[in-house]
Amino acid sequence: MRTWLAAVATLTLLGCRRPQAGNIDLARWRAADREPGQWLALGRTFKGDRYSPLTQIDTGTVTRLGYAWGYDAKSRRGRVEHGQEATPIVVDGVLYVSGPWGSVFAVDAKTGAERWRYDPPVDGSYGRRACCDVVNRGLQVWEGRVYVGTLDGYLVSLDAATGREIWRQDTFVDRDTRFYTITSPPQVAKDVVVIGNSGGEFGVRGYITGYDRLSGEQRWRFFIVPGDPAKGGPEHPEMAMALETWGPNTNWESGLGGTVWGEMNYDPELNLLYVGTGNSTPYAGWHRDPSGGDNLFLVSILAINPDDGRLKWHYQQVPWEIWDYTATMNMILADIEYQGAPRKVLMQAPKNGFFYLLDRATGEVLSAKPYVYVNWATGVDSTGRPILTGKGNYQNRAAAVFPTQSGGHNWQPMAYSRQTGLVYIPAREEGMVMISDPRYRWRRGDLNMGSAAVFGDLPEEFTASQELPMEVPPELAAQFRAATEGEPSMATREFLLAWDPIEQRERWRVPLGKAWFSGGGVLTTAGGLVVQGTADGMLVIYHAATGQKLHQIEVGTGIMAAPVSYQIDGVQYLAVFAGFGGAVNPVLAAGIAATRYQNYGRILAFKLDGGPTPLPPARSPAPTPPAPSVDWYSDTAAARGGPLFAQHCGRCHGGKGEERLSAYPDLFRMAEGTHAVFDSIVLGGSLSANGMASFADLLSPADSRAIHSYLIREQRVLSAAAAGRAR
Repeated sequence: MRTWLAAVATLTLLGCRRPQAGNIDLARWRAADREPGQWLALGRTFKGDRYSPLTQIDTGTVTRLGYAWGYDAKSRRGRVEHGQEATPIVVDGVLYVSGPWGSVFAVDAKTGAERWRYDPPVDGSYGRRACCDVVNRGLQVWEGRVYVGTLDGYLVSLDAATGREIWRQDTFVDRDTRFYTITSPPQVAKDVVVIGNSGGEFGVRGYITGYDRLSGEQRWRFFIVPGDPAKGGPEHPEMAMALETWGPNTNWESGLGGTVWGEMNYDPELNLLYVGTGNSTPYAGWHRDPSGGDNLFLVSILAINPDDGRLKWHYQQVPWEIWDYTATMNMILADIEYQGAPRKVLMQAPKNGFFYLLDRATGEVLSAKPYVYVNWATGVDSTGRPILTGKGNYQNRAAAVFPTQSGGHNWQPMAYSRQTGLVYIPAREEGMVMISDPRYRWRRGDLNMGSAAVFGDLPEEFTASQELPMEVPPELAAQFRAATEGEPSMATREFLLAWDPIEQRERWRVPLGKAWFSGGGVLTTAGGLVVQGTADGMLVIYHAATGQKLHQIEVGTGIMAAPVSYQIDGVQYLAVFAGFGGAVNPVLAAGIAATRYQNYGRILAFKLDGGPTPLPPARSPAPTPPAPSVDWYSDTAAARGGPLFAQHCGRCHGGKGEERLSAYPDLFRMAEGTHAVFDSIVLGGSLSANGMASFADLLSPADSRAIHSYLIREQRVLSAAAAGRAR
């Protein structure tokens, strides 16, 4: 009788609730360290450190690591396979992860068997509106629901058990004139789910919005930059504050930027939502706001009360930003001892090359030091304001700038080990030469940067007019080489960096390669390991204290996303969403996995004593058919079409030559049938469902003919070279 009564009492305490899929709530989330076998948030816990306490796979056993299972997450939209950038969430034996366009996959975390799949009804024309591929960087699981943003701007709530759509909320304030998209993960913060947006380069005004988790109704909206005061007063008090930092001649039509496209963090202990904000639009401050004001809240970290959407504190990393130095890289919350006292800190290594250590309760800057070579500033002053060198100002001359717009660290998540006290950063050192575009004006649907840049070492036969999508005066073109004098090599050097956040110094680094995004996001574990995937299709495991390579597994698929670790039935797994692309999709470097094997999304899991990893099918060499003979072709039109191609087409279809490959259709090797329907695609939008929307708003029929002529000319050169090799 007592046993029966005890059982009844236990059920009563549990609320007689049946286990439900995706059963994460605030109490469980805060106590995530008590469940080391789960991965309940993008960074495992609310602190976002991407540190697993599991130790079955450690420095002594890691060489036994092998393949456990795989799941092919191929796109169902067109023939382009896009980059996979999302970190999975694993809860109670189910792995949830988002893919391109806002798709969602739920699979058995022990076997890889599909539980369900969600393919949203996305407007394919938004593929044109994505600056850096149609990627998605993650989802949230909470109280039986999965929250994800779709590329075309909808925040969706799904049933975690079935994938059934519960509600779908339009998050865009302007669908007609501004090219917004969503590539960012939502963030749950108590009773709201918060989402940002992308599209800064297209001239949009950034904001985040908090929605009721259950109903989807809007609770609040926080704009990052002000709107035109002539069209109405500031929407909330913070915009009145921000307006004081923008001049009277601000180019309001440009949207101004500030989009939130990276991960946010919610600290339930302080009830603060941390938001990293994006770059300016246009980049060139003299085109955006000639007053030189700070331009809040661009390139800032904001601490917001999620109950009402009001700001508690902010820190702006780059006042009057002119280099695309977004602050949207992942943030890590940690409780450390700093200068003899316990501190709750926020750590970030953003694009601008400085590693920041902030007090996350107050926003006080504790320290900020360069983690890669930086030449635009020497450091920060006592208020946290950067001390500028003047070297990066390109208003009246070409300027060599370090880091580049790709950043010392981009979106690939870094990780923090509570065991070693080190932060592991997928880092990059590279220079760029920037110039201003004197003809800048905002244009709907176009890249609105007000400047142009050449990355890396300049080619021997460099001419600015060939390399840039704008006309460059001869006297300015001559400044490019002169700008690099006295600077280190501008070439790309990527590496995995172990950084001491308290002493602000490097502990070790492992060179990765010379291609963009050679290394993906990072996982670290209590087994003394650091795990990272690479562009050349390897999952590599290092010793966390020394950087020694302990083991690697060839998977044949380039990896950009961060791995996770979880445990089921006493077995520890490592898992990662593999698939290369993103911003580098237009031009894939030779030798990476995506140029050797077919590139598509693959969820891969590994365990001790697993088997060999299956490789994807080999990629066939692209044929180069002869270019068609058409009576309207002219060399004059082809010459005009080159710059038009660079301006409007190159960001997606830029790969050309034997050593480079675009993941998008190769326009330099078009089949005769594609040539025949060229205008119907470019101007008529016949492939808009696959992401290739019409460009009729930007290109005239004569422009389309000029671009087509340029492509025919280049295809003739390539086909002649191919025929010569065949002989």
